[in-house]
Parts: sequence; structure tokens; C-alpha cells
Amino acid sequence: MGSLSNNPPNEEEGNQYSSSLVKKSILPYPLYAILPIVLIHFYFNPFSFSFTTTSTSNYINQIPPSSNRLFLIPADPPPPDPTPQVSRKDNVSRRISCDYSQGEWVPDKEEPLYDGTTCDTIKKGQNCMVSGRPDRGYLYWKWRPQHCNLPRFDPHIFLKILQNKHMAFVGDSLARNQLESLLCMTAAAAKPTLFYTDGEDNRFRKWRIPSHNITVSIYWSPFLVSGVEKTAEKNFNTLFLDSVNEIWAADLAGIDVLVLSAGHWFLHSAVYYDNDIVIGCHYCQNHTEIGFYNVFGRALRTAFEAIIERRGGDEREMNVFLTTFTPAHFEGEWDKLGACSKTRPFKEDEQILEGMNEEMRRVGVERVGEARVRAEEEANNYKVRFEVLDVSKMALMRPDGHPGPYMNPFPFANGVGERVQNDCVHWCLPGPIDAWNQILLDLIIKNLQAHP
Repeated sequence: MGSLSNNPPNEEEGNQYSSSLVKKSILPYPLYAILPIVLIHFYFNPFSFSFTTTSTSNYINQIPPSSNRLFLIPADPPPPDPTPQVSRKDNVSRRISCDYSQGEWVPDKEEPLYDGTTCDTIKKGQNCMVSGRPDRGYLYWKWRPQHCNLPRFDPHIFLKILQNKHMAFVGDSLARNQLESLLCMTAAAAKPTLFYTDGEDNRFRKWRIPSHNITVSIYWSPFLVSGVEKTAEKNFNTLFLDSVNEIWAADLAGIDVLVLSAGHWFLHSAVYYDNDIVIGCHYCQNHTEIGFYNVFGRALRTAFEAIIERRGGDEREMNVFLTTFTPAHFEGEWDKLGACSKTRPFKEDEQILEGMNEEMRRVGVERVGEARVRAEEEANNYKVRFEVLDVSKMALMRPDGHPGPYMNPFPFANGVGERVQNDCVHWCLPGPIDAWNQILLDLIIKNLQAHP
């Protein structure tokens, strides 16, 4: 049904350079002494003139038609850096390697690119404004990384980069949450058209953006590997850790950008198989308890191996992103008033990423690192590129961004009941999860700069 389980519901004109010819006969004598020094300086440092980089948006109409690779788009210049800049190469490297995972949420006066009435792709349970959420303060914050600039999402740039491409989101209901955010942000420039839907709660859907021949898809696959979800009769999941889920893997040949998002379903009761042998379980009987951290890592490894094996020798490039685990914010019982009632982000000293949240993030980051090394070793000219979309910390700092009781329309129309369902896992749209896609777009651009 799109929820995580049957349990409680778990988002720059370049510097003008001018010069005049100076006649030697009118030069003051001190300049005769300085001139050789200047010439020597420029002999050894020919690029020491400063210049400004034209903004990304000014290049948008110069991008050639789509080919078998994504396109390089110049990035906006970085903010002033207090450390000495040794060379232009080091400066470019600094921009490309920006760590978006560390930063803070700061007030923002900009309106969201969309709202609950202008985008018809939002799942009802995340359409917080339409469902009657009275406060709007949660909409006016932006993520500011510590040492770099995160540009506002530009749907025109997104459309140009993804022209003639297929972008797919694979995973659980948080993958769907992020997908719907992206579609709504893109709709500010071009409205996506739904052309395929299938499965319970439309878990498999495809949209097309005709103006740029872009396909965007969502595949329901909460384990990424093969598995059987629990039912009323069998209250545990069954996972086959050595077998990728073909429901999405079978379409890898036609996918250019892949965003994986999974994790919360691994917290539930499950029995684990590897090569048709039970290797353990989590919260079950008759099998050895082995937890879920290593299982989550094994599932990611199986998924990444399948991607490399099937796309490593392809002439077309593929960009793979793993969205890291995002913490829930339940405070008290999930079905009581106030389960996630905060209306402002946490400050830096109020919360730290620790325990299960940090461990799930760590496992994901490590598996992406392993996949990147293997892709470089085995894939033809490294056609498959893996990247971490590290949002765990920024998600942790936004307890105000969940639907809470507004997962249902106007939950207090008839007063406050004894039981009130709360969603403190998914994200309001618009809301904090829109920043996930700001980072996603910027990572795509920076990957292109690193691999022109």
C-alpha cells in the first residue's frame, strides 16, 4: 500500500580585460625595473588573471542534442574559500568533492517550486497542505553545506541533462516519496504524463516528459533482492540475498540514471536465504538471529554486482545513486497525538546521527565504495558510476517535515480522538525531501565535470 509495513507508517560577463600600448619614451624610470619582474611572473604563471565563470543557466541553450552520454554543464563558482588556492585544478577538485552531508538548515524566503494544488503526482498521505496542516514554517528552510554552495533546483537544467534518458527510482515507499518530489519540481517547467501503472497502490509507474523525451519510472522493490513480503498468514518477510529482483534488474539495459532507496523494510521480521539455504533470521522463531545490518549490506552488494555485470561493458554510461537511510522521528506512540509534532528543524547541537541510523548509513556508504572500486576494475572504461546521496544527517535534523497526523485529510475535523495515526517516516510534499533532489541534480552535474 506504499507504506513501509502493516506496522506504524514508517522527504555569474567575464572580467573585461583591457590594455593600452605604453610607449617606452613616456614610462617613468621605476617602471623599467618593474617590467622584467612582471614578464618573468607571467612566464611562470600565465593563468594568474582572475576570471568569473559564466553561470550554469547561461549555458543551458548551448548544450548539444543528447547522445550516448550525459552532458557536461559548467557549474556556478564556489563561495569564497579562506584557504589558499594552489591551482585551478585543485579548485575544481574541491567543487567536485563537496561533502553535502555536513551542513545546517537555514531560513529561506523562497517559495517552493510547487505546492499541493499545482502537482497532481503527490500521494495523498504526503500532501500535507491539502490535508489541512495549519503551519507552513516547515516549507521555508534550505540545506546549507559547510564548505560549498548548493544551488536551487533548476527544472530547465534537469530537463536538458536528462533529455532522451530514462531515470528510474527503485526501492520502498521512500523511493516513491523522492520520485514524486522530483516530478513535482520538474513540473514547474514541463508536466510529466503518466502512461503506465501497475500493481497494488500503483507501485509500478512510468511517466514521460514529451518535450524532452524523458522517461521517469518507479519500481517497487523494498529489498532490492528477490523476496516475498509478509502477509497476515505469514508475519515475516523472506529474502533471497544472492538473487537480484528481476522486476527492476531486467530493465537495466534501458536505464541511464538509477536511484536506489531502501532500508526500513530490513528492520522487520524476516528469514534470510543464500543459495537456497537458510542462513538466519531477524525477529523470528526456529532460526538463528543474525540481525539485519549485514543482510542489508549483502542485499546492496547483490544489487550492485548485477548492475556492473549487466551494464559494465555497455557503451552507454549509467549513473547509480544510493540514497542513504533516513531516520524516523516518532516520539512516543505512533497512534497518539504528538508523535512528531515539532515545527522547526533541530539545531546542530540538538541531535547526532548514531545507533541504528548511523549504522545503516555506514553500511550503504561502504557498499557504494566497494561497488565503485569493482566498477573501475571490471567495467569497460568505467561506464557505470556509483555515488552516495548522503542525506541521513540532513534528514535527522528535520523532525518538522513529516505528515504526522496529516497523513489523513483533516484529522481533527471532529475533535481529537483517542487514537490518531501518525506518519513520522515519510515527508510532506513540498518539504525537506525536495533538498534530496537538489543534491541529486548537483551530483549529476559534478560527475559530468569529473568525467567530461
